[in-house]
Amino acid sequence: MTDHQPHKILVLDDEEDVTELLAFHLRAKGFDVVTLNDPNAVFAMARKFQPHLFILDVMMPDLDGIQICRLLRADGKFQETPVIFLTARTEEGDRVHGLEVGAEDYICKPFSPRELVLRVQTILRRRLGASSLKGKTLRAGAIDLDLDRHEARVNQKPVELTATEFRLLSLMIQRKGRVQSREQLLTNVWNYDQEMETRTVDTHIRRIREKLGEESSLIETVRGVGYRVSDR
Repeated sequence: MTDHQPHKILVLDDEEDVTELLAFHLRAKGFDVVTLNDPNAVFAMARKFQPHLFILDVMMPDLDGIQICRLLRADGKFQETPVIFLTARTEEGDRVHGLEVGAEDYICKPFSPRELVLRVQTILRRRLGASSLKGKTLRAGAIDLDLDRHEARVNQKPVELTATEFRLLSLMIQRKGRVQSREQLLTNVWNYDQEMETRTVDTHIRRIREKLGEESSLIETVRGVGYRVSDR
């Protein structure tokens, strides 16, 4: 991606006034934007447009944002493409669920267009920073993470991690030996900077430990603070 090629964003909401508002503010900041109001059209358009980020309404007829996000995460082409959920559902459990299915962020309606644009910019900046690590392999104990291939191995055996699990583990290995609070992990992995339950971090750590088997002890719990990957 060069400076002359704007980031492409696909916005899906069944309300035309919402997509028009978002398109106006995102285009004002230089983004290339395609909007849709029909959830059934999202995959054909995604393959044609190849967006760098999705903004998805959660509550839509026929196919909701959660279902679409799951399908995107199962598609090799869009497995790593960031998703922001936009929804009128404000319950804590809804936000946690949205993050757990693989979304980068969860913004409640009514929303500030300016705040949403800032969050989009933050997510894409972070992705560009992560791309500078391409070609590297991260290691901790017998754990190897190939950042180019997005593959994890323990004792040379492949381990299946979700996109979010891979992001979380790679961040902690990059910061090996340093304690990361749950709030830090939420901000850096999920781009969430508001007060919320931190159990989504605990849930992901538990799943990662289960998959790492005998190397699970490398992820240490620091009581009352958070987690760290041992540098031993």
